[in-house]
Amino acid sequence: QVQLVESGGGLVQPGGSLRLSCAASGSMFSIYVMGWYRQAPGKQRELVAAITGDGSTNYSDSVKGRFTISRDNAKNTVYLQMNSLKPEDTAVYYCRNWITNSWGQGTQVTVSS
Repeated sequence: QVQLVESGGGLVQPGGSLRLSCAASGSMFSIYVMGWYRQAPGKQRELVAAITGDGSTNYSDSVKGRFTISRDNAKNTVYLQMNSLKPEDTAVYYCRNWITNSWGQGTQVTVSS
């Protein structure tokens, strides 16, 4: 089973930036569609961004223009660059492999002054 490990979360002030990483196990990473999700307290988990194996991307309206998803297939890693962060971006962020439906353990992002 594919294992996913997120990192890069933390506390940042409004307007700041963070880059999340999700490292995947296995040898077929390059064909996986990968997604970043987030779940804020009391809210449902939502899709933030997704990327196909060949690099096509999709974003939720709430993060479009501020977040960028990318991947390095040589490193089996997908990234989420988050700029112009807002307090409403505060959540636990998860990565997901759409093919195997594997999830990471999540990383906390807190945007607060």
